[in-house]
Amino acid sequence: MRRPPRHPGRHPVKHAGQGRDVARLLADFGHDLPTVPAQVAATKEPRLFHHASPRGRPRAGRGWSPARAPVRAYRMTSDQAPVFWPFISAPGLPPTGAQMGINELSGASFYADPMGWVTDEHVPVTNPNIFVYGKPGRGKSGTVKAFCLRMMDFGYRTLVLGDPKDEYEKLCRALGVEPVTIGIGLSARINPLAFGPLGQHWGDLDGPETKRRAQIVFGRWLTLVRGLVGSQRIGAARVPFGPTDAQAVGAALRHLTGYTQGNSRLVETTIPALWEALANPTKELVTECAYGSRRQFLDETRLLRDALSQLTTGHLAGMFDQATNIALDWRAPIQSLSLRHLEPLGDEAMGIALTCLNSWGRGMREMAEPGDLRICVRDESWKQLRLGPEAVKSFDSDLRLSRSAGDIQIAVAHKPSDPMSAGDVGSQAVAIARDMIHLADIQVLHGQDAAVGDELAALLDLGPMARTLITGWAMGGTGRALWRVGDGLYKVQTVLHPAEARITYTNDAIDGAL
Repeated sequence: MRRPPRHPGRHPVKHAGQGRDVARLLADFGHDLPTVPAQVAATKEPRLFHHASPRGRPRAGRGWSPARAPVRAYRMTSDQAPVFWPFISAPGLPPTGAQMGINELSGASFYADPMGWVTDEHVPVTNPNIFVYGKPGRGKSGTVKAFCLRMMDFGYRTLVLGDPKDEYEKLCRALGVEPVTIGIGLSARINPLAFGPLGQHWGDLDGPETKRRAQIVFGRWLTLVRGLVGSQRIGAARVPFGPTDAQAVGAALRHLTGYTQGNSRLVETTIPALWEALANPTKELVTECAYGSRRQFLDETRLLRDALSQLTTGHLAGMFDQATNIALDWRAPIQSLSLRHLEPLGDEAMGIALTCLNSWGRGMREMAEPGDLRICVRDESWKQLRLGPEAVKSFDSDLRLSRSAGDIQIAVAHKPSDPMSAGDVGSQAVAIARDMIHLADIQVLHGQDAAVGDELAALLDLGPMARTLITGWAMGGTGRALWRVGDGLYKVQTVLHPAEARITYTNDAIDGAL
């Protein structure tokens, strides 16, 4: 018996396969639906490692043991366990410049290229200055000499602005250069008030260029005199050098050189001549300094004159009080100014001599020729920095010119806290000295004792691992140092060629005494 339709008046719905689907319908009108890609069945990769019990699998030949092996857990860094920890750090610096030795964190060679780092936007270095710190005998001078020698292949020449112990004598003579020796009774004279290249062809300069050069020259001289006067003492206090003193000194220097008179050719002056101009002032000098009378001028500048007189008759006598009579070959690979004969006079005399040489060297480099690349070494710089706040300011101004002059300034000292002795805790001198540490984006930290390691960690914001490297690993051999380039740390062992080791060796005096 047939069933009646479920819905009267409607045609029954055809089952699938009995009519056309939507895809066929659209295809009849020229439209094709996209096809669904066939799904690939996921395959399970075989396992490379399988779990194993600490006692092994209980099968023959599988090393099964009825008891566990006594295992101890150790915590260490990748530097201490390079064999077990394969993720060693790659060299973070480009392989350009002087090849100094081995980067023991990566096993690769370490290259030093301060100027290249400044111009490389990927290296966080903004100035090429280098501070080298380390305990005596840890290889500071060997590292500096090796760097200077190897950078000569890239067109750099070296100027040693004061060698207190003749440590660069062997290097100079190996390169065919005789060091210039400065001392009491010797013939060499250097005038820190020399014009330098800026004084050449003065009469041919136009007004703006004349004014620009005058500001540079007289500014350099004023910085020098401020540092020399500030190095003198009244009891325990330093001799002050205020704005009134600066005005008197500046006016006297302009009168002595002929700049005030508008001369087309300036005359070189000296520190004794400056003292004489202040001791016997002209009417024009008194008027320019706004003093009411000559007597008032003499009364107000007495302390300044006495300080200059002490310098000209004391530490500077016969060395820095006459016109320069040496002619350095600026094309030679190296030039060194030896101060070994001043060592018996004490650290203060040595510091004053270094201040004069630094000012003179700065003047000689104020108009360097294009391509004249120079490394300026300032050895035992801490002796200059201990002369007081004005000497610290003078040294600070030299470092700030590294980018404009294109020179690499290298300051060698025992520890970063040496400049802090320039004044009392919290004083301006200590603040300047603390900030000056950051004028060198490159710091080479050789071995130090534990107490100095704490100072380094505080001043340079070093972590405990860096401090341990300086007080531990770096003390285990010469030439080991932690190089801080920007914010990157590199554990470097300086490697010297046997020929380099002979000309950089500095213990001849000790060997001769044994």
